Amino acid sequence: MGEPVRVLLADDDVLLRGTLRLLVDATPGMTVVAEAGTGRAAVELARTHAPEVVLMDVRMPEMDGITATEQVTAGRDAPRVLVLTTFDLDDYVYRALRAGASGFLLKDTSPVRLLDAIRVVAAGEALLAPSVTRRLIAEFTRMPAARRAPGRLDGVTPREREVLTLITRGMSNTEIEQHLHLSRGTVKTHIGRLMTKLGVRDRAQLVIAGYESGLADR
Repeated sequence: MGEPVRVLLADDDVLLRGTLRLLVDATPGMTVVAEAGTGRAAVELARTHAPEVVLMDVRMPEMDGITATEQVTAGRDAPRVLVLTTFDLDDYVYRALRAGASGFLLKDTSPVRLLDAIRVVAAGEALLAPSVTRRLIAEFTRMPAARRAPGRLDGVTPREREVLTLITRGMSNTEIEQHLHLSRGTVKTHIGRLMTKLGVRDRAQLVIAGYESGLADR
């Protein structure tokens, strides 16, 4: 077995952090390397302990989770961030992903789902369910055009643009395969090339690139 996934917990709720630590440390292949009670502490501890995954609360003292996420994910070999949110914080999800988060979890998620999410993100994937993507699209399309970042699709082929459009609309790889009549390998190749051309590291960031290029409006 390889080295355990190193996890940093960032939440100002001491009881929740304790519960999460017990759960993660009791799971083979995972370990908590540090706990932070503020956003500023999360940034500092991420630099000190080099976790692979940070579970980041949105509302924290000193520095909110969105700002902390942006700082934690800056630079090379940065950890991946799972933002912790609640249903009444859906408006934060787009901002969190744009700040560099690889996905999000609801605070009432099940222990099994939480552990699966850590594994998914540690493996380099994004945790972004289609239902969530569709809610983000709805939120984004309500945003005034003047507030949106400019598109950045230079060098993207027409087929890659089609794939990105479907990703932005919340389709899974299987749905994209069926919609465009492509093989699984071909879809993965297009996604890999899109990540390289757009300078992003996971599917969540591809979705944001699609939003900002106007593909969610089509």
